[in-house]
Amino acid sequence: MIRRFGEAPKADKRYKIRPGAYVILPRGRDMLVTFQEEPTPEFQLPGGGVDAGESPLVALHREAFEETGWSIAYPRRLGAFRRYTFMPEYDLWAEKICTIYIAHPVRQISDPLEAGHSAHWLPIEAAAELLGNEGDRHFVQKLL
Repeated sequence: MIRRFGEAPKADKRYKIRPGAYVILPRGRDMLVTFQEEPTPEFQLPGGGVDAGESPLVALHREAFEETGWSIAYPRRLGAFRRYTFMPEYDLWAEKICTIYIAHPVRQISDPLEAGHSAHWLPIEAAAELLGNEGDRHFVQKLL
């Protein structure tokens, strides 16, 4: 059974399962995160949805690059959690199955490619408090 974080599912909504891959990118006492401006401004672990026909690791590399501009290496799975949420950019009620990895940030190749995202280095302790969802914070806090 996968642990749930956040709100319980609403009985009057139909949820679509949305698998995703997200990454903790530590370097020394800091970690690389993305700041997403829309729909709600928040710090997030880089990552996102696994597209149809795509493996979670391919999605992880793609999403981390799109949201931070950094290449990553040596991803290792830490665990997973589920959360129920409305995704306004897709007009979708989603049951997100979030698989969390840890990896090495290798080098910055470009600015973030995804509109409304910016890359930030935060102290790990600060990220553990500032990340926008409880599941992400849980996995970062486990590293501390």
